[in-house]
Amino acid sequence: MISVESIAVEFSGTTLFKDVSFQINEKDRIALMGKNGAGKSTMLKILAGIRQPTRGSVQVPKDVTVAYLPQHLMTEDHRTVFEETAQAFAYLKETEKEIDALNHELETRTDYESDEYMALITKVSELSEKFYAIDMTHFEEDVEKTLLGLGFERSDFTRPTSEFSGGWRMRIELAKLLLKNPDVLLLDEPTNHLDIESIGWLEDFILNSSKAVVVISHDRKFVDNITNRTIEVTMGRIYDYKATYSHYLELRKERREQQQKQYDEQQKMIAETKDFIERFKGTYSKTFQVQSRVKMLEKLELVEVDEEDTSSLRLKFPPSPRSGQYPVIASEVGKTFDRCIFRNASFTIERGQKVAFVGRNGEGKSTMVKCIMGELEHDGTLELGHNVQIGYFAQNQASLLDDSLTVYQTIDDVAKGDVRLKIRDLLGAFMFGGEESTKKVKVLSGGERTRLAILKLLLEPVNLLILDEPTNHLDLKTKDVLKQALKDFDGTLIVVSHDRDFLDGLVDRVYEFGHQRVREHLCGIYEFLETKKMENLQELERKT
Repeated sequence: MISVESIAVEFSGTTLFKDVSFQINEKDRIALMGKNGAGKSTMLKILAGIRQPTRGSVQVPKDVTVAYLPQHLMTEDHRTVFEETAQAFAYLKETEKEIDALNHELETRTDYESDEYMALITKVSELSEKFYAIDMTHFEEDVEKTLLGLGFERSDFTRPTSEFSGGWRMRIELAKLLLKNPDVLLLDEPTNHLDIESIGWLEDFILNSSKAVVVISHDRKFVDNITNRTIEVTMGRIYDYKATYSHYLELRKERREQQQKQYDEQQKMIAETKDFIERFKGTYSKTFQVQSRVKMLEKLELVEVDEEDTSSLRLKFPPSPRSGQYPVIASEVGKTFDRCIFRNASFTIERGQKVAFVGRNGEGKSTMVKCIMGELEHDGTLELGHNVQIGYFAQNQASLLDDSLTVYQTIDDVAKGDVRLKIRDLLGAFMFGGEESTKKVKVLSGGERTRLAILKLLLEPVNLLILDEPTNHLDLKTKDVLKQALKDFDGTLIVVSHDRDFLDGLVDRVYEFGHQRVREHLCGIYEFLETKKMENLQELERKT
């Protein structure tokens, strides 16, 4: 459906990629992978027609509709949620007007045999076929289903979009795209603002309803569940695999090992050739052979080895100061703003436990964290154990970094002991390798600040870590480094996250927030999700 032919992107003297070609076919579900800065989002914008390549072309047939969801977007403020979502069908009104205008023109013309008249008939037929193929009688029901699937309540439908956060507005935009039923759906980090239930709904939609999808996502489970092809953007070129992400990782490892072998052999041959040239460059009888080898080296195409995978790097926490046996004890805790968020929440978190707070957005996960931190007043009692030292990461943590320091200085200030010898490696694992480490904090993007704030927190000696959505701006390799570090952490962990793969094997207890209460599940994330599916089925049977 879409043909990408020899495209290149260059800016500020840098080549992002060159001579890239591939096809997107019907039913392709493609994961666009690569480290941050490799050009994934730029590639998606080129496919969407928002940006033009420096060279090459992208061919999209006229009858193919392409829908694009960028990472950052704002909806109109003067409509309700339902009205804004229903804008997905606005183009049908325009099509209906165009059909009426063409029919009127056909009625008034008399040049029945002319080419122009026949062209009008053809155009009316094509537009009418598309228009009447869409069942307009059920569009309100479709809008409703999509909004409910993405986590909205019926009571939200009549609220103005201006009352919603950026994450919820992103869901409205996603709903509009899905309702347009495009031929090609381009999604840039669609799960960043979705909770676990909504991610599951989106997976089902993509698998059962979509035609072709290209997705950038750092949610490994989401990518594995929905894609059947992986395109990796790396070092200015692409590798195209007819494989899921997990299978692609195995194939990439094999490819890199092969590259390394070829590179080592070539380097050995170059060293031997240079040695020959150096030894015999003044020998008359060897002049021809020396010149021949010099020319060969000049024309030699060097083997490149793909960027090193740093996911195997181990990030070690400093030893935790010992806390009391029960770092957090909640008894009958409740919180009300304009409405009751939760009430009568009672739980005890023991030293060394790793727990997850999960649930739909707006059900009180971050509110409970703020109550534990002492940032919000609440009903009931919340006690922190003896010698509890909290390390806290929230989305605004990034804004608290010292703008005057460089990336390296920020980490150098908090690193203690043996970890000081590995600062460069740690910065590389968190995508601040080479010159990136000399950047001032004030010039970093929001995502870069987030990564730096997490790394800084991980190096401070604490015994209760509270992380609120830590993975939204981390790529898969960095998430692996963080997850392994948290598994090795000998303190207590509370993590608020919708990332199932990140939580799997990390937490052994789940606290579910919803319907104004907090429920404890003594299991990992996948056992919890299986339980939820069973509960939903029982609820469905009761309704039936």
